[in-house]
Amino acid sequence: MPKKSKSNSSRKKSSKNNSLVVAVILIIATFAITTCSRKIAVDREKEPPKKTTHRKKKQRQDQPAAAKPLLQEDFEQGSKTNYNTEDIDFASGSWTLKDAVTGSLEQDRKAGKQSLRIKGNGTATMNFDIAVKGTVTVTLKYALYGADEEGEWELWASVNRGQRYTQVGKAVSVSGHHLRTATFTAATGGTLRFSLRKTDKAGGRINFDAFVVTPGGKPSPPAPAGDAVAGDDDNMLLGNPSNASASLAMSNNYLMDKGYYRLSYSRDKGTPNWVSWHIAAADLGNMSRSTEFRPDFDLPESWFQVTQSAYNGSGFDRGHNCPSGDRTATRNANEATFLMTNIIPQAPNHNQHLWAGLENYTRSLVKNGNEVYVIMGSYGTGGNGNKGAARKIGGNNVTVPGHIWKVIVVLPEGNNDLRRMSKYTRIIAVNTPNNNDVNTKWSAYLTSVEEIEKATGYRLLGNVPDEVRRELVKKIDNGG
Repeated sequence: MPKKSKSNSSRKKSSKNNSLVVAVILIIATFAITTCSRKIAVDREKEPPKKTTHRKKKQRQDQPAAAKPLLQEDFEQGSKTNYNTEDIDFASGSWTLKDAVTGSLEQDRKAGKQSLRIKGNGTATMNFDIAVKGTVTVTLKYALYGADEEGEWELWASVNRGQRYTQVGKAVSVSGHHLRTATFTAATGGTLRFSLRKTDKAGGRINFDAFVVTPGGKPSPPAPAGDAVAGDDDNMLLGNPSNASASLAMSNNYLMDKGYYRLSYSRDKGTPNWVSWHIAAADLGNMSRSTEFRPDFDLPESWFQVTQSAYNGSGFDRGHNCPSGDRTATRNANEATFLMTNIIPQAPNHNQHLWAGLENYTRSLVKNGNEVYVIMGSYGTGGNGNKGAARKIGGNNVTVPGHIWKVIVVLPEGNNDLRRMSKYTRIIAVNTPNNNDVNTKWSAYLTSVEEIEKATGYRLLGNVPDEVRRELVKKIDNGG
């Protein structure tokens, strides 16, 4: 009996111990589960902000910073109340305003207190450059002034310090009286300046405001060139008389394309060897003559730059090769003829009488239904101006030529110009001394292309078919 009692007691004790162990295990398990649940809950609460923060950072990294404007002009600073041509200092720099004013009237459409107002065929042109390489985007606001009914304008750009401008994009027609935004893109290799040009003939006035230039953008396609036959009307269609090249190694036979004419330039002489151009009825208009002779910044930087002052007091005129009168259709065309790379020292009587007579006669041929190709050049050293003989002027940087010549090919208006030239095509060739006492009649100096070639060493009319060229170079015109 005692043994049985001991066994029962042991079983009871063991049962109690087991119950205690189970309780402890349950407590530990409950604590572990509770702690893990809390941790999981906390982790779940923390995870979304981490993901959100990551997304925001990624968005900020992917989103490019806004481009800083290269130029911002609101036309608020500066004032001009008359339509005369005048330079005005705005916040961005000096602008030349022609037939343009700053408008602050109620009828002026503006983003601030005032805007530009342009009438007629007026312009607003920057007199400074933006230093930039690549493509830029231009935006500006425009609207009709007052109750004016319609207008049209264009944006033009220059990459060579204002020497030559080209149209950017297409013309913009204006019919509304609320400011609208126009956008253009242009490309440059180093510098850029712009010109606003009102082009319609309706007489309406246009307001301009908020002119902004920023880096970047896709270049606008060039304006359509029309339906010209390939090759026709090219300024050098007849050939390259001296095989000039746009290579620095060809410093005294350096080929340049000025858009409205082409030329071979001599660095050592400071003058062109020859200039070649085409004249059609479309080249002759009503544009007034420019008055500013300018250096040509398209020349290599290390070369001497001839300026108009080189001719001051020399006794010689600044004689055009491609005449101002042959390029009167647009302002840009006329101004291009005043680059010093198109100029030679020319005896005043020669320039103003003999040569002017030949130029006028040439334009009369065009006005009578023809088109002409012209090549003009000079050779030799030493001429006689109104102060006597001289070989060099401008501190000995500009050579005075001894002779001046010109070849004119006359064709009825048409296409396929080279193909339709024949032995019957009219050729006018003159070779003259660069003297002040010349005969004022150009017909006194008629000669043949062949004789000019002998004097210069050039091959003229080189692109004309050989069988035709052989006949043409021998002809001497009768001047009639």
